Amino acid sequence: MKNENNLPVRLIFQDEARFGRMSDSRACWAPAPLRPMVGLALVREFRYEYAAISPWSGDLDYMTSEKMNTKNMSQFLKQIAEKHEQDFTVMVLDGAPSHRSKELEIPENVALVFLPPYSPELNPVEQLWNRLRRDYFANRVFNSLDAATLQAERGLEHLAANKQALKSLTNWPWINTILNAK
Repeated sequence: MKNENNLPVRLIFQDEARFGRMSDSRACWAPAPLRPMVGLALVREFRYEYAAISPWSGDLDYMTSEKMNTKNMSQFLKQIAEKHEQDFTVMVLDGAPSHRSKELEIPENVALVFLPPYSPELNPVEQLWNRLRRDYFANRVFNSLDAATLQAERGLEHLAANKQALKSLTNWPWINTILNAK
């Protein structure tokens, strides 16, 4: 990990999650004496959303993919590197096989730092997935995989538009300590 050009450092946390046509049933409200009726879908069709968030700025980058694999992870890293070419990006992520593959193409202005195994609670992107599932997928049934993908992308677009809310959701005290230490 070398920042040979002394570029400004951008800290981001990355993760991926699958979204699709499986229902996400959750509690909901209805006035008494009505009982809410929620549809159910058990269709096993999914696409993956890759996301990277900067807790310091609230910037969110994302990409939709058919599969979670080394090729798509390399493509996402390239997307990040090109969008933030004026920065040296330190990406914190889990140890998924596609993140550690020898075939993974890591751009020069990106460095990967791995979280300890089995520690999703340390990755603030998990909060993003929780919010997306709660606000955009709960109690909904989609007629097609494309409709579910469009909903995920719409949700990510809305979340990305509110940087202050994303900072509040993801800039945890221990992450903010890093900012103050630089």
